[in-house]
Amino acid sequence: MGGAHVLPERPTPERRLHAPVVVACGTCETPEFQRQNREFAAAIKAAENPVQLLVGENYNHFELPETLCNPYGLLGRAALDLMGLIAGGWRSPTSAYGPTS
Repeated sequence: MGGAHVLPERPTPERRLHAPVVVACGTCETPEFQRQNREFAAAIKAAENPVQLLVGENYNHFELPETLCNPYGLLGRAALDLMGLIAGGWRSPTSAYGPTS
């Protein structure tokens, strides 16, 4: 079949997001990687989208995702917060990002 391929619109932080975003990096990352994460979070915030920038002290990009498995870990706690939950229970559906509804 002939015809031009239509590519989907490339995601950018300027586009309106419909959910809070967590951007995370570790202090053991390269300065360039840390800068890119800060700039991405700033662009999301400038577009008036809810964003939280997390910095994992003494983590790199291999170790930081492991904190997602722990409800008390940096990313695990952020994931529970996005869902309006806390480790061991439920809490009001208001988070650092604002109301969840």
